[in-house]
Amino acid sequence: MKKFNAYQKNGFTLAAACGLIGITYGVFADTAGLSLLQASALSIFTFTGASQFTAVSVIDGGGNPAAAVGSALLLSARNALYGPVITNSLNNGKLKKAVAAHFVIDETIAIASAQESTEDSRKSFWFTGISLFVFWNIGTILGVLLGGVLENPGSWGLDAAFPAAFVALIIPHVLTRAGKITAIVAGTITLVCIPLTPVGMPILLASAGIVPGLLAHRKKKRAS
Repeated sequence: MKKFNAYQKNGFTLAAACGLIGITYGVFADTAGLSLLQASALSIFTFTGASQFTAVSVIDGGGNPAAAVGSALLLSARNALYGPVITNSLNNGKLKKAVAAHFVIDETIAIASAQESTEDSRKSFWFTGISLFVFWNIGTILGVLLGGVLENPGSWGLDAAFPAAFVALIIPHVLTRAGKITAIVAGTITLVCIPLTPVGMPILLASAGIVPGLLAHRKKKRAS
């Protein structure tokens, strides 16, 4: 039996966690009055959780569809910044890149950018993207169908899927030397600043941990 390699394990774990978030989205969409077809259409054609939650929030608050779409597009515009990060790892061909563009989201880029080789980056991007797409859409359908039962996803522990997904996002990066340096520095800054600064500031200041991690990454690239 063929064993999963590292990026497959990380991609599958991340996809499974996002599937649980998809259930939460489905419940939320059902509560906001969206039909199964409408909720699924958003998951299939939008395929970015933050934008979908935003759109449904606007609709649930009484906003019109134009406002919902505008808010979702504004939030998802950040994904365009990921293009230069992944483009060299993708297959040539306009059709493949057009399909790949649909999978350019936080999760796929996090897994792909953690790979050492271009080939692994490409494979992990597609594996994670397809896995996420399947789990997310299954989760959406289950959430809508079970909306009446799961009115409060938190009571069923589904809210734990959010931190679980973020942990799965950072694991591949923390395993590298640069990632470990960043995590240690950022963690130290956070612990020192918690009793000294207002709420929220420790996290912002911890972003300074990126600097030594980036320097370590560049040093490794020069050495190789």
